[in-house]
Amino acid sequence: MTMRVHVVSDVHGNVEALARAGDGADALVVLGDLVDYVDYAAPEAGILGRVLGPDVSRRFAQLRTNGAPGELVDYVRGAWSRVEDAAVVVEQAVREQYDRMFAAMTAPTYAIPGNVDLPRLWPGYARPGLCLPDGQVVEVGGLQFGFVGGAPLPPGQAPRRGGPWTPHLRLAEEFAAAVHDLGPVDVLCSHVPPAVPELAFDVVSRRPEAAAPALLDIIHRDRPRAALFGHVHQPLAARARVGRTECVNVGHFRRTGVPYVLRW
Repeated sequence: MTMRVHVVSDVHGNVEALARAGDGADALVVLGDLVDYVDYAAPEAGILGRVLGPDVSRRFAQLRTNGAPGELVDYVRGAWSRVEDAAVVVEQAVREQYDRMFAAMTAPTYAIPGNVDLPRLWPGYARPGLCLPDGQVVEVGGLQFGFVGGAPLPPGQAPRRGGPWTPHLRLAEEFAAAVHDLGPVDVLCSHVPPAVPELAFDVVSRRPEAAAPALLDIIHRDRPRAALFGHVHQPLAARARVGRTECVNVGHFRRTGVPYVLRW
């Protein structure tokens, strides 16, 4: 039997493309970042732009690239402080996006959250044909797929709140434990890349994005066939081979609308 699996990441609100992502596939794998929180291409869009205005989105983008340590968190916290019941507003906006996103997953789907998702809301969308396997190993077409969502914080760093929305950032040791607890797999699926410099570096933001040493440890230890991930929108390298493992950034689906195709 020949299997065809389509893999996407960093959907960021592109529900139209997501509805087509599973066409012709036996299964669809979604590696997180469904939410369109800050739309860098259209500052008036995204939750930040629609609620706080495009000027706030533009400033967010500037500070994310060039801001001093802590400046972005302080700016966003101040901007949200002007909104009454901001936490309620944000959650409602996220729920509205999720209603459309999860409904668009019509193929048999395996989905994990990214760093801009709210995973506590995901169990409410579980249904037949939609598996939420974060931290689990599942069999797909005879291969073992292991899944770890979210992004790790740097060692020793705790999450910081910059307003009513908090990224899905996990303590470094918690993320590492989740990865190591998977055990040997054929395909390692995560939102962030393994800690390979050329895979983690974004050529537009001109800095390395979050990456996971634990994922690289597992690749060296267990030598899976493939390691699939997203998170880095404009990577210095979209793929790299580590030993026998092909490490692949499946692409910025918000922009491309094209899934990565895995066949065996």
